[in-house]
Order: sequence, then structure tokens, then C-alpha cells
Amino acid sequence: MTFRQLQYVLAVAAKGSMTEAARALYVSQPSLTSSVQDLEDELGIVLFNRTNKGTVTTVEGEEFLSYARQVVDQVDLLEQKYNGKKRGRQDFCVSAQHYSFVVEAFVDVLRDCGGDEYDFRIRETQTYEVIEDVARLRSQVGVLYLNRENEKVLRRTLQAHELQFTRLFVAKPHVFIGNKNPLAQKDALTLRDLALYPRLSYEQGDHNSFYFAEEIQSTLERKKNILVRDRATLFNLLIGLNGYTICSGVINNALNGPDIVSRPLRVDDYMEIGYITHKRVHPSRLGEAFIQRLKARAKL
Repeated sequence: MTFRQLQYVLAVAAKGSMTEAARALYVSQPSLTSSVQDLEDELGIVLFNRTNKGTVTTVEGEEFLSYARQVVDQVDLLEQKYNGKKRGRQDFCVSAQHYSFVVEAFVDVLRDCGGDEYDFRIRETQTYEVIEDVARLRSQVGVLYLNRENEKVLRRTLQAHELQFTRLFVAKPHVFIGNKNPLAQKDALTLRDLALYPRLSYEQGDHNSFYFAEEIQSTLERKKNILVRDRATLFNLLIGLNGYTICSGVINNALNGPDIVSRPLRVDDYMEIGYITHKRVHPSRLGEAFIQRLKARAKL
């Protein structure tokens, strides 16, 4: 195994194509393909599945690439410190439920550590996909919440995927509503106050049980329910339909706009919000930086 081979497989994973990776690396495609095949033979695993649509990383490949990224990242740091070499292209991905403070932490890392070239990704996605992304090492860090209703099932799921949960903070339940919603005149809300308004929730795909719901009180029966996939749609419906969603109450006016307000919800419940990481893989320099920014944002 050579350092160049690590660079090669990272390029193939990033480009999703042997041809595009060879072009980016300024090597011939046969030479690149042979080098990757030699590495696979040495490791005794298949890193990529070759299809007519491109090159797809296998589950074993995702794990290997996570270690390879750490090695390449550390070599970049050494060269930058002792040789004065400019930092190369950096790669980083995080997955999370829909929290504005996660976006803020992501922006902080990008501004402070991004450099001149980077491939950064943030996936606001379904709860099970957050878990799966970190388990398969597609993302270094995931962010989600636990409470008394989902904790037993989610902790069991995390354990089965060799993941660990670290608390950031515990939030009291709040409601996001439009600032022109009649409920915005109240200082605090009850479940009865919400009964006549459309409830907005994030769709969870094949794992749509209340254990994986992004909103607490998800088992409560409501006459008006709307499922969405992204935050922008949810906020537009909050405003346009006088809808609501139950959440942590953490809001950023710069990101979410002044048209959305947060009100405390009078229920006996909580949201323990934290981050998940893989037990067998230490976060890279960027992963550690992101975790530190998360902790800082959680205290604001």
C-alpha cells in the first residue's frame, strides 16, 4: 500500500468515475485502474463496484476511505507546517436532522478551515439516514435528538451500528409558527392551542415510525397533517398555511428569516440533542473542528 494509492482511491470516490479521476490526477486511466486493483488485491476487499453509470464505493470501501482520508489529511498538515506547502483540496461531510445551529457550525468550519480548495457537504436528511451515513462513514458526524419516547430504540440502533451519542444540550419543547399566525400573540402554547392548525413534520421514508420522527409528540392524533422533505418547504407552509411544527426552539433569524417565530410549548417533554460518531474511527481534523463549533453554537 502506498500513499499515492490512497490519493488515487480518494479521487475515484470523489469523482465517481475512473475516467474523471484519472483526468484530475493527470494519469492514464489504465494506470489508475491497475493501481486501484492492486490495492484491492493486497487488502483482500473490493473498494468499488464498477457499473455502466460510474464507480460506486462499497460498504467496505467506505470504511477504508475514512481511514485513508485521515492519513492524507495528516500528511497535508505535515507538509504545510514543515515544507510550506499549500493545503490541497479538503473533503468533509456531515449529516443531521434539520437544525439551524448545525448549519452555523458548518459555516464556521468552512470559513476557518476550508482553504482555497474543498468539497464540503451537509446533508439535512431523515433520521435513519443520519445514522446510516455515519455508520457507513459517508459522514464523519451526525446530529439528532433523543427523548423518553425514542431513546431506547435509537440507542439500540446506534449500538447495532457501532455508533456513540454525545449530548450537546437538552432543549425544552417549542413551536415554530409564522409571525402572522394568531398564535404568535401568545407567550406560550398548549397542545389544545395547536389543534385547529396544520401540523408539519419531516417525512421519514421507510422508517416513518414515531421512534424516528424528528418532532416530539408525534403520536398525537391531528386532523391536519403535512409531511415535507426540506426545511425551506416547511417554513413556506408555516407562513402560507398558518401551520406549525414542534421543535427545539433553537432558531437563527439570519438563516430562517424574521417571518418565523418560536414559542414555548407547555408539555412534559424534552429533546436531548447531540452528535453521533463511529466508535472505531476517530474524527479527522475537520471532524474535530466541526464538533468544537457545534459545542460553541450549542452554548449560544
